[in-house]
Amino acid sequence: MNLDTWMLFLLAYLLATLTPGPNVLLVVKNGLQLGWRPALLTIGANLFCQAIFICLVAMGVGALLQTLPPLFLALKLAGGGYLIYLGYKALRATDAGSQEAQRVGASRPSRSKGSLLREAFLVSASNPKTIIFLCALLPQFLDHQSPLPIQFFTMYLTICVIVTLVHLCYVALARRAGSYFKPARGQRLFSRITGGIFISLGGAILLSGRP
Repeated sequence: MNLDTWMLFLLAYLLATLTPGPNVLLVVKNGLQLGWRPALLTIGANLFCQAIFICLVAMGVGALLQTLPPLFLALKLAGGGYLIYLGYKALRATDAGSQEAQRVGASRPSRSKGSLLREAFLVSASNPKTIIFLCALLPQFLDHQSPLPIQFFTMYLTICVIVTLVHLCYVALARRAGSYFKPARGQRLFSRITGGIFISLGGAILLSGRP
């Protein structure tokens, strides 16, 4: 992969990452409600899932998904259902959080690392179209005269840098905007918004057709 090809890949993936989706929504939610460290853990789990996806693309699994409709449908139902579950959980947390805040004050909630990593990984893996998108995108930038593993690794490192920087920028902007609201009221409003968006994204995945 020469420099010009790498720059084109960087631009293409940057534009794709700038479009908000479930991963951005989750990292912003965790960054606002839990802090910077949970946001970084969320990004790390997302990137770990991306690494698995890239390995699967290199092995041709993305193309396999396109030729096996039942497998694609099963993954779609599982992914869409999980996002709807997260949305329902966020909406439920709105009322529970209000009652808890009245009892113990506006202290910041906490969650275990394992819970954060598991949730972020599952959200990243929730849309089977992600692997098909990578299957369509990555081969466009491969030079088959050069070692493919090195090129896949280079693209993955590029993805890591882009995703980390873009997601942290989203968190910073959200935290800046959140500073203009009272903590309890702002968290309730954000939980309602994220819950509704997660449910909408899950519904969109369930209703979408084959790629």
